Amino acid sequence: MSKINALLHKVYGTNPEDQSSLQPKEAIAYGIAGFGQNFICTIIGSYLTIFLTDALLFGADGVTVGSLAGSMAVAYLMLGTRIFDAFNDPIMGSIVDRTRTKWGKCRPYLKWMAIPIAIMTIACFLPAFKAKATSTFIIIAIIYVIWSVVYTVADVPYWGLSTCMTNDTVVRGNMLTITRLLCTLGAGIVTVFVPIITGAVTSKFRYTDADISRIMTEKSSEISNLVSKQGLSVEDAANSFIGTVIKGQEVANANTLKMTYFICALVLVVLAVPMFFYGFKHTRERFTANDNPPSLGHNLKLLFKNKELLLIVLSGILGGARMVYTYTGGLYFAKYVLQNEGMYSLITLLVVPGGLVASLLVPWMSKKFTKKWAYIAVHLFGGVVMAIMYFVGYDAKWKLIIAAIALVLLGIPQGVNNIITYAMIGDTVDYLEWKTGERGEGICFAMQTLINKIGMAVGAFIGVISFTAAGINSETGYISAQGANTLWNMLVLSGVISMFACAVPMFFYKITEKRQAEMVAEIEARKIKK
Repeated sequence: MSKINALLHKVYGTNPEDQSSLQPKEAIAYGIAGFGQNFICTIIGSYLTIFLTDALLFGADGVTVGSLAGSMAVAYLMLGTRIFDAFNDPIMGSIVDRTRTKWGKCRPYLKWMAIPIAIMTIACFLPAFKAKATSTFIIIAIIYVIWSVVYTVADVPYWGLSTCMTNDTVVRGNMLTITRLLCTLGAGIVTVFVPIITGAVTSKFRYTDADISRIMTEKSSEISNLVSKQGLSVEDAANSFIGTVIKGQEVANANTLKMTYFICALVLVVLAVPMFFYGFKHTRERFTANDNPPSLGHNLKLLFKNKELLLIVLSGILGGARMVYTYTGGLYFAKYVLQNEGMYSLITLLVVPGGLVASLLVPWMSKKFTKKWAYIAVHLFGGVVMAIMYFVGYDAKWKLIIAAIALVLLGIPQGVNNIITYAMIGDTVDYLEWKTGERGEGICFAMQTLINKIGMAVGAFIGVISFTAAGINSETGYISAQGANTLWNMLVLSGVISMFACAVPMFFYKITEKRQAEMVAEIEARKIKK
């Protein structure tokens, strides 16, 4: 056996002597599928909102959809679609548990859904959409709802597949740790490079500091009139006037953004689809029930018998806003407050070191303290860090340095959460089988995707609500000093509350590593007796 293979077996905790059990090549294939999946998930989750408000200008002053302001319509679309999609997950989980094919019940969906997901993702960013038009909003809303359903059909079975590949909680935990790391890397590539690209291609439509200084000097009398007539501060009057002066650039800027997002989505889809197929081809299901498939009603009853899983779900819902700064709101803050869209890439990069530390800490923390206490500890830590960040603020260079350090530290709870919840849900599958004799991988892992989608829904909703409350105009890029404070307070304070809240249900969670091993042993003993 080569040194590389020996290292991979050590990393995954797999047994090279038992070729019938999970092997590193298979675990890597599973991770590659997740890597590609996150290309698609992230371009939609992080940038469709921006596409709507900034490229299609539904965030511009005076734009309405029915009786709603354009930005509020976007906020409700993001929230409503994601919640609708989240509660479709149990239905999809039940469909997965009823699926019976020669490839298993989870794997086939990686093969079947790759192309439909690709088509719907590209459709969300078509550059032919007309800006500010209600008909455009309705069409994108329909496409987005269809995309969410199609994505769910692949996402639920993908995560359920991990419990079909192995029932060894250590091996499964290691595989999910590395897979989540790959997923984070895939999402990180998108969140880092897309704003750099969009910022670069639209930079020609932005006035430089020299241009602004010249305009302020030449138009000082007009600015003074705004101060006297509207009661604005000199700074806000100047910003408002400059926004009006440069308003003529918005059409070219928006059209450039539309085409740029479309090209980014197209490239990411082309890269992601082969990874779906690779994951399908090189994985294997070993623990799949072959008895009569359960109905949706039966699966829902199983769900409510799995009290440990319900605690994880409640925790996930309460934690929906803990990472709002990495979603739409963080991009708005970088673009309009820091006046540099590319700074969003730095915000997301600052979280990466903590995430890498988390990937190393999770196996050790799980073994030393159990997954439960590791989860609780890192979220309480994250709440304290965000509270410090909130009270320090951002309106000075030294304060931004503290915020940057805080973001590095916040990568730890974010990374631990991304890894450990999948392993904990895998343990609840074993718990359910021990308690009822039925595994229910589909319905159980549907809860993980439900948590993820509610988090994305809350993140996008708070981001756009903050955009609206801050009084941002996506046409002119104008934001007042008070608006900047509002944006900061809403983004950070919501994260503080969410970090602390999500730890509470886990105090009642009872599955430990020792207990999980005992349950698996009892399950195997029952099978032998049969």
